[in-house]
Parts: sequence; C-alpha cells; structure tokens
Amino acid sequence: MSQKKSYVPRTIKRKRRTKAELDRIRQAIFKELQADHPQTIRGCFYQLTSKGAIDKTEKQYKGTVIRLLVEMRIVGTVPFDWISDNTRWQRKPRTWSSMEAALNNTARTYRRALWDDQDAYVEIWCEKDALAGVLLEETAKWDVPLMVSRGFASITYLHECAQAIAAQGKPAYLYYFGDHDPSGVTIDKTIEKRLRQFAPDAEIHFERVAVTREQIDELKLPTRPTKQTDSRSKSFKGRSVEVDAIPASKLRELVRACIERHVDQRQLEITRVAERSEKELLIDFAAKIEKRKGA
Repeated sequence: MSQKKSYVPRTIKRKRRTKAELDRIRQAIFKELQADHPQTIRGCFYQLTSKGAIDKTEKQYKGTVIRLLVEMRIVGTVPFDWISDNTRWQRKPRTWSSMEAALNNTARTYRRALWDDQDAYVEIWCEKDALAGVLLEETAKWDVPLMVSRGFASITYLHECAQAIAAQGKPAYLYYFGDHDPSGVTIDKTIEKRLRQFAPDAEIHFERVAVTREQIDELKLPTRPTKQTDSRSKSFKGRSVEVDAIPASKLRELVRACIERHVDQRQLEITRVAERSEKELLIDFAAKIEKRKGA
C-alpha cells in the first residue's frame, strides 16, 4: 500500500532590493526631508508613499524607512534635527556656571510675553508627542503653549490645564490636531468636555483643525486600516488617517493661521518695541557686571 506524500507548501523568498533600489529610496528620503523639516518618521513615510517611492505597508515603514533613517542619521547623510522625536526628554533644573553666564543668557534670550496685552488667549493641542517637534517651530515663534494630550489625557492634567485657562481671564481659543480613527475622533471631544467641566466660568472656544473628513479628500491623504482591536471601531466608518499624513509644512501653516487670526498687529508691534528696548538694557547691564568683575 503506497503512502500518501504530505504536501509541504513552498515558501516564496522575497526578492531583496538591489543597492541601486536602496540608493533611490535613500535619495527620496533625503529629498523629502531637505524640502520640509522637521518631520516625524511616520510623516516622512506617508509622503514617500504618496510620491510612489515606497509601498504603503507597515513592513516597509518599520523595515525600510525606519532602518534607513537610522543609518542615514548615524553616517551624517540626514541631520538629526530633521526628524522630530519628543518622546524622550531629560528632567534637570537649569543651572549656570556663574552669575555672569546667567545674565548673559537672559540678555540674549529675553522675550516679552506676547499675549499679556492681546485680547485673547491661544493654545495648540496635539495628540502625539512626536508631532510636538513638528508644531513647536511655529508655536514657539508666537509664544503659544503647545499642549500634548498623548492620547486620552489624565483628568489631573486636564484639571491643571483648565485652571491655567481660567486664570487668563480672557476668551481662550484652543485648536486641536489629532488622528482620524476610532479613538482619535473621540479624544478631542473628551478634552473639550473636561476643560469646560473644570473651568465652568471660562470662555472656551475649542476647534478640531486636523484631521478632518474634508482634509482627507482635499489633500488626498494616505489611509491605513482601522484597528479592529479598538473598542470604538464598531461605530467608526471608513479607513483611518494619521495626522502625520498631512505634510509637516501644511501642519505648520494651519497652526500659524489659527494663531494669527487672534493677533492684534498694532499691539504686537508695541510689544516688540518694548522687548527690543528692554533687551538692550539687559545686555548693557550684563556688560557692566562683566566689566566690574574684570576690573
């Protein structure tokens, strides 16, 4: 009696990329980041997929883009500050080697509070740590707080934020940037609800800026499969879109537009004139201290 041979499926080996193909991807990465930085690695991946430089799969994101960007930063092809990563940071009190060093630093970096004499208070909110590095370039320039919720923020954090808003004593305009996915479309609603609960007397205007359904169509944003493990996925329709899918320059443009609509330009110029005058006084004072020490 003949024995049946068991069927063993053959594994198909994935063709390895050639050196020329990898070089083309490296060139595409460099070109993308040179034109628009800083970006998150995820954001860079989405821009590469939209330009057809790489397939839109998680395997290509982790196995190719992340791997090549590690290599390119180590060898110096891509500057480290072209990639945003605010997920790890150091906690340490700020100290100085001398009083003169502290004075010189203060004189060099002094800025007058821009919003003290404006009629509104503005905050930019974002869902992700990594995205903060992309938006900070714009919020720092305008002296606007950048608030990172890191998904669903704790009530302790939201209570502290609400108290800070209430202390301003003026209308507060909050602009939110987050993913369009089952949890992402709920996070901003939860934040707004808690802030209003913890600061009931404050005038709060809350707006979701990105990602919106309109942006997905208008900007032709790359999507990703919706995570079915998310308990909120049952009531969510369509595919998910990460906020990183919006080009970094576009995100900063949206942030700038939100802020500028509340800036009184005449008052801003008065603030800047005062700042320049006060900065000169600080520089002069620091120079006198140094001169006296050297005498």
